[in-house]
Amino acid sequence: MPSSIRRAALLGVSTAITLVSVTACGGGSTASAGSADKLKAAPAAQRLAGVCPKTVVVQADWEPEAEHGPLYNLVGPGYTVDTAKKRVTGPLVIGGKDTGVKIQIRAGGSAIGYQSVPSQMYLDQSITLGTVTTDTAIAASAKQPVTAVAALMKKSPMVLMWDPATHPGWKTIADIGTSNAKVVYVNGSTYASLLVDKGLIKKSQLDGSYDGAPARFVANPGIAQQGFATAEPYIYQHEVSAWKKPIKYQLLADVGFNVYPESLSVRSGELKSLSPCLKKLVPVLQQSAADFASKPSATVKLISDLVQQYNTSWVYSESTGSFAAKQMVKLGILGNEADGGIGGFDMKRVASALKTFTPFVEQSGAKVKPGLTAQDLATDEFIDTSIGMK
Repeated sequence: MPSSIRRAALLGVSTAITLVSVTACGGGSTASAGSADKLKAAPAAQRLAGVCPKTVVVQADWEPEAEHGPLYNLVGPGYTVDTAKKRVTGPLVIGGKDTGVKIQIRAGGSAIGYQSVPSQMYLDQSITLGTVTTDTAIAASAKQPVTAVAALMKKSPMVLMWDPATHPGWKTIADIGTSNAKVVYVNGSTYASLLVDKGLIKKSQLDGSYDGAPARFVANPGIAQQGFATAEPYIYQHEVSAWKKPIKYQLLADVGFNVYPESLSVRSGELKSLSPCLKKLVPVLQQSAADFASKPSATVKLISDLVQQYNTSWVYSESTGSFAAKQMVKLGILGNEADGGIGGFDMKRVASALKTFTPFVEQSGAKVKPGLTAQDLATDEFIDTSIGMK
């Protein structure tokens, strides 16, 4: 049965930012794949050698999955896999051509003790970019400030889901709120406070005991439950043997959860020094996102293989990854902004998210930087609006 706690406490819903020391696992084997010998050089505009670190290190917030497809799509042949530290390192390629530097993608979740990405970025200065959701960045702003330079996804894939047979009248999250059904979620999620504040869900309905397992939903289909549009619809219908039927859901993004999920972010104090690199790297990231959206299969296969090699409690089938890649495009989770480019930010939306989520973050006990602005949280400076999905 799939392990589907997913990154629920990390993908734009956890506001606890803890500075801890992390002991790296040692002694694990490494595996290699393919050969980089025959790679052709990328065009000059995409050559990163000399302006970017020799290895661009990206800290992900969770285990390998299709939502990180634009990142894993950059990993070229001849990569190595460190099964102890849960990371993959290889030539950073775009369109099958070598940019002249390496990329290392580090798994999050269990690999970093379920800590936040900003905390990892400030513990380990070798990390170039981290995947950080807007409300997590707000929560980290006082002590671990980060600035997003590219959006990995246009909107959050998080949903509330329900059984259509038990609740045939439910069409939206607002319908859930007209009942007394429990809404099972991960405690501390900012979206739960948002739903109550907007009057969509009653506070009495909230049940913060979700553990990621499908057993409770299967046993009691009267509840509503958090999930991801990119996973649960496929997993419950095809991989949860005790269910094997459709579910219904609504995206939280449709009811005001307007964060940018897992945005590629740098330590704010290094934005200026990294600018020469980011001017060339961000368009490469944008192109990779567009390429992944159109042809995800090879990258999904890599993601599935890495999950198996890392051998953690995270279970993620290639079929789930294929579904997720298609679903991201279908639902506009991965897509162009209004300017026609992919990976950019609507700064009015960032400002709106800052206004909306700051009170919820503060209620959780996190300290928000006084005078924090949308420009502190994200920048479109490096985005090439001519690069988008066709």
